[in-house]
Amino acid sequence: MRPTAWLALLLLQPFFAAAQECAPAGWLRLDRERPAAVAPDALIADMARRDVVLLGESHVEADHHRWQLHTLAQLQAQRPQMVIGFETFPRRAQPVLDKWVAGELTEQQFLAEVEWDEVWNTPSELYMPLFEFARLHRVPMVALNVDKKLTEAVAAKGWDAVPEREREGLTRPAPAPKAYLEELEHVYRMHKESGGKATLKNFIEAQQTWDRAMAQGLARQAGRGALVVGIIGSGHLRFGYGVALQLRDLGVTRVGTLLPVGRAQCKELVAGIADAAFIIPERPAVKPPPPRLGVQLEQEGANVRLLEVIAGSLAERTGLRKGDVIVAAAGKPLARMGDLVRTVRSAPDGTWLPLQVRRGAETQEILVKFPPAK
Repeated sequence: MRPTAWLALLLLQPFFAAAQECAPAGWLRLDRERPAAVAPDALIADMARRDVVLLGESHVEADHHRWQLHTLAQLQAQRPQMVIGFETFPRRAQPVLDKWVAGELTEQQFLAEVEWDEVWNTPSELYMPLFEFARLHRVPMVALNVDKKLTEAVAAKGWDAVPEREREGLTRPAPAPKAYLEELEHVYRMHKESGGKATLKNFIEAQQTWDRAMAQGLARQAGRGALVVGIIGSGHLRFGYGVALQLRDLGVTRVGTLLPVGRAQCKELVAGIADAAFIIPERPAVKPPPPRLGVQLEQEGANVRLLEVIAGSLAERTGLRKGDVIVAAAGKPLARMGDLVRTVRSAPDGTWLPLQVRRGAETQEILVKFPPAK
């Protein structure tokens, strides 16, 4: 799991005293002594006067991204000149974002050139409406993140041990307040239980490296006349910690923070967690389909390795094992995770997919038989 995904989990944890009952849906102002309902027009007008507005999300919640899209449209109606920064992209992807906004790439070309499946590995259809909004309105998109090699290096050996030339221009993050440290320590314990090896100090520094990277990316755009909007995980903006804290350290103080929240977390909202929250209306629960193959991948140099094989999955039944390296799929050599992801997704139900697998010193052929559609 990405470190940012751990932060997104914070919103689901019962850290707060219960607030008042929420309305079935709509906006709740949280920058007052007590949470209170607010008219959308007044809230959006207030946010449009800020320098930076942060829109939170849980990365895999479709309604969160729908809310972000609607909020972007409302903000742009108030302030047409806009820049949108995305946590999803490392800085090296910036030239691709520029070509996309200019209309020079198809969707397939765009996703391939930003290495979507390798870098973010979340269904692209959740985010594409946001990217299409930027393209249609020629709103500049900004890559806010850094390469995961940097945060992995900080997690392994600490900020000070990473040479300055390898920090992608990042300056030292502002110190975290005690309350944020306590939340990060809670997440760290979850991280350790799932096999994480970083020390607490290094884990916190890695999280703050993410915060600082996004804040610097947003701060570079602020003060130029455009409204700067950040699309980031909710764990990075709660209570003014994370990105908002780093923005203030960089001199950007007119920051708005907005959260999407399901009714299950409604009672946990308290004053100060954000400027406002949008209560997502309930909808019938739908059990998500099981993963098609049932593996977790990792990129190890030019190798695509199986980090995990889910018990009872098609992969396990086929004979794939943790640690296997997938050398080729459907007769084509593999060098990147995204190639395997796209091949598996595109294979029709009821067909067979031959894989060439290296296990230890041996290479063997394994045939994945996708069941017919029900």
